[in-house]
Amino acid sequence: MAMTDFPYVYPYSSEEARRLNQIPMWRESFRANIACKNAIEQAVRRDFDGMHLKADCAGSVIAEYGHRRVSWVLANTVQQKSWDGRFSRDNKEWAKGTYIPPDKHDRNLEYVVESHPAVLDGFVNQYRKAYQALGLFDYTHCEPDTNNQDFTGKVLVMSTDNLKESCWSQRDQLWLATGGFGCRANSSGRAVFATCLSDGEDTRFNRTDFVGILKEELLPGWARERLIELQEQRPSDGGTPGMGGIEMK
Repeated sequence: MAMTDFPYVYPYSSEEARRLNQIPMWRESFRANIACKNAIEQAVRRDFDGMHLKADCAGSVIAEYGHRRVSWVLANTVQQKSWDGRFSRDNKEWAKGTYIPPDKHDRNLEYVVESHPAVLDGFVNQYRKAYQALGLFDYTHCEPDTNNQDFTGKVLVMSTDNLKESCWSQRDQLWLATGGFGCRANSSGRAVFATCLSDGEDTRFNRTDFVGILKEELLPGWARERLIELQEQRPSDGGTPGMGGIEMK
């Protein structure tokens, strides 16, 4: 499926949006959530034959609304119906991974998908498989106890929360940390300066923009080659030793 950019999924409650003077942003995203919910229900009605859900049912909605919004609407739905035993334990655990801020006016109920729970559970399975097929890195691919490690000279995994969906790929996720106070664990500074391994772009980020340090054994071959190129481009006395945890010679 070709990746594209989709309207912003607003991650805060209406109360917080009001405090931040961002009600128009919340309202636009809220309407899109309802439209996505309606699209899921329509797709299920169209693609469920009474016994089976067509294999590309979730894909049709993802193509229209994007992974991020479909995930948001599904996670909200499963959380709101956590009592329902027709949703699998795995899907309930998956839904817990998305924080949906509570709304004192219960507006989150307005984009709860009302398709039959057993069929919708299959739709959630399809969504999760489609997301996994993207091959993106997450915290499970990172070194443990990342919060207490120095980022300098390490290959970092950019969180998809900070990437447009058109940039959801391993190549856009991998960055070499080159400096900044935020590289040091427990530093009061937040800035991390990093180089994109894919295109060589140098940018400043905050430490929290990264999931963590990629495990060395998971570093793709193209990234290893790029690290060697970057080391060769640096002065002999100014290079970063062991970039990405690799002793390059």
